[in-house]
Amino acid sequence: GWVCPGWEMGQAATEPRVPLSPWSVACLNQGAEDISQASINALFLCVSLFRLKDLEVAELGDSDVHVKMLAAPINPADINMIQGTYAIVSPLPAVGGNEGVGEVLEVGRRVAALKPGDRVIPAVTGLGTWRTRGVFPEETLLKVPGDIPVLSAATLSVNPCTAYRMLADFETLAPGDSVIQNAANSGVGQAVIQIAKASGIKTINVVRDRPDLPKLVERLMALGADHVITEEMLRKPEMKDIFKSIPKPRLALNCVGGKSTTEMLRHLQPKGTMVTYGGMAKQPVMVPVVSTGDALDFSQGTFCRSFTKESLGSMMDALCQLIQSGQLAAPACTEVPLQDYKAALEATMKPFVSSKQILLL
Repeated sequence: GWVCPGWEMGQAATEPRVPLSPWSVACLNQGAEDISQASINALFLCVSLFRLKDLEVAELGDSDVHVKMLAAPINPADINMIQGTYAIVSPLPAVGGNEGVGEVLEVGRRVAALKPGDRVIPAVTGLGTWRTRGVFPEETLLKVPGDIPVLSAATLSVNPCTAYRMLADFETLAPGDSVIQNAANSGVGQAVIQIAKASGIKTINVVRDRPDLPKLVERLMALGADHVITEEMLRKPEMKDIFKSIPKPRLALNCVGGKSTTEMLRHLQPKGTMVTYGGMAKQPVMVPVVSTGDALDFSQGTFCRSFTKESLGSMMDALCQLIQSGQLAAPACTEVPLQDYKAALEATMKPFVSSKQILLL
């Protein structure tokens, strides 16, 4: 048998998913000083939906691949799927996790592109990676080089892909151009910094003020950030000093919403583009009346569903080359044994946590 956490498994599988209230969800994304009893209850509800269970591995079909999972991260989107607030809702019972890396143990007789010993990552959303073993259709997996670090492979298919597509698809950026982003310490934000650096693109990185701000600034600068500022600084005259050395950004990447986004928009070049790929503040995006740019939404899941496996493979090849050359590292990670999954889920939902929780399988 094998072990996997699945939310609402067993007796709870016959009950409807209990969604969190909008207030509870909002509280989870505020600072430590704002955490109320509502957010604590919401956290308990989310974690309590999970169980570790021993299940039989499915029979291997002709086009299937038997995979031993090695590591899988917990992403905010995973939490949203558990809460029932994500665009994709899995039928229950379900195994959590959209991202991870595994090693091929066995392949069906019609599988041609994979063999035992290969490293693979998900090619689709909702694969259910928080498990020790699984049998998956060949078309749901992508092969990755065996020489890239396990943590880099485990965190490859979501955040770096999002960063890569946003930098490539919405503006034609050239070396010397600049990009501004909020939530710069997130997994996507760290990938944006490194991919932009490798392309000669300057980054202005916005983060929330916090007790350990100097350490965070140092870490992001070490990744290649050109400027790291707080949300409060966006509104100050000192911003003009930044644009004495680099041009105003042609592209803004928004994962927060609310005032942070409004102020970030004011610094865009005329006819620049802001791409929204998240809404951590649970507040609307307010576009200034004087704005002359475009505001667009982006979903990595939508991209994956609309492009061919060859297109995905080409993007993955480019990202793996950056990893192999030392230009793209995994985000700051905390490795957690599978049996301690509750602690990992709780840590993911705490404010000001810049380390991604990785389940070791």
